[in-house]
Amino acid sequence: MPPSTSVKTSVPSRHSMMSLLGTRDELLKLVEEAFDVQLLVRGNEITVSGPQPETEAAVHVFGELTRILDNAQALDEASVRATIAMVRGGEHPHPSEVVSDEALTHRGRAIRPKTVGQKRYLDAIRRNTVVLCIGPAGSGKTYLAMAMAVLALRRHEVNRIILTRPAVEAGERLGFLPGTLYEKIDPYLKPLFDALYDMMDAEQIATYMERGTIEVAPLAYMRGRTLNDSFIVLDEAQNTTAEQMKMFLTRLGFGSKAVVTGDITQVDLPTSSRSGLRVVRDILTGIEGVAYCELTGRDVVRHRIVQEIVEAYSRYDETRPDSRPTPPAPPSR
Repeated sequence: MPPSTSVKTSVPSRHSMMSLLGTRDELLKLVEEAFDVQLLVRGNEITVSGPQPETEAAVHVFGELTRILDNAQALDEASVRATIAMVRGGEHPHPSEVVSDEALTHRGRAIRPKTVGQKRYLDAIRRNTVVLCIGPAGSGKTYLAMAMAVLALRRHEVNRIILTRPAVEAGERLGFLPGTLYEKIDPYLKPLFDALYDMMDAEQIATYMERGTIEVAPLAYMRGRTLNDSFIVLDEAQNTTAEQMKMFLTRLGFGSKAVVTGDITQVDLPTSSRSGLRVVRDILTGIEGVAYCELTGRDVVRHRIVQEIVEAYSRYDETRPDSRPTPPAPPSR
């Protein structure tokens, strides 16, 4: 058993203890529950007692939380849990650098990475022309891409944003939906609009769409076009065929950037079709300006139970063969 130790850490006077520990010590309790330690608060000092590795880790967490406050960022449950997870996993020496990064701010609310994987994803988008990102539901792959697209438009780095998805959905096809083309497209592309409304005012979105500054369309409408000075997000890319993926990537023009996102565990293509997202990584290896990111269940930032559900499904999939049905053999002659 590791030797027990006791360490005191001081909180700088420029920060109130309430901002660090929570109005009812709820943030303090998160740290105490995460590590095998006892915490005693007196004045601006926190005494951490317990096994040495656990004590050192808890002290490290408090140091990182103080650095987050130094960046004028308020602490909440999400940022404290994220910091604890990074210290626990040894994923990053300074979690404060991760959770203090900023993709976009709208009406005083900052959109930030919550995990090391999300931070790497944002950095990849900043540095590369094409970024391909695979990750489970709730890992932020589409949301963060949308934030970077809006930021690029604000900074006049691009003249328009183009959001697209392949016209394939579980159990449904666009042709079977009622109404005109736009009425069919609207509910199908609603997740992209939901993200936009978190990042821009509704009136501004309407104006941009009327001008063509923001375009939302099925992937089929990309064929034959050259997209210059654009930030293009291809969502649900696991439902592209290899041919569609090639078509999309070759639409890229001068001054443009593309982010391709998808979840290869949720492919809705016929079993005879290969997902373009599955094969593109092997095809595009070694090309400068093309980056590949993979987010996992640890990057899920929705409700805690969503992360546990994603991880449970991952474990289940690892212990069984491919669940997609095998096509019947042709009749013998």
